[in-house]
Amino acid sequence: MKKTIAALTIALALPTLASAGELYGKVLAGNASAGEGVEVSAKCGAKSYPAVKTDKSGAYHLVVNENGKCTLTVTQKGQSASLEVVSYDEGSQADIVLETKDGKLTARRK
Repeated sequence: MKKTIAALTIALALPTLASAGELYGKVLAGNASAGEGVEVSAKCGAKSYPAVKTDKSGAYHLVVNENGKCTLTVTQKGQSASLEVVSYDEGSQADIVLETKDGKLTARRK
């Protein structure tokens, strides 16, 4: 009986250990929304996640399988910029500010 309870406890705990993280937020161009169609992709460890496009308000949402350090790559009008974020089980909000400096796109957290 004790082995059955222990096995059941482990089986119930496994989905929690394997749950996905979320990365979400808004992409801004200066102080305003970057608008619809900006692409945001992620790389967490060795796993890459395909780009999602922002909605009309500049919001994005990615579901990732890993927790820990991730690199977000934001692509707008053919230019890309990257920044580091951290993914947690309960999700991580990363609002991103895009700026162009010397003709090059840069990204930073708000």
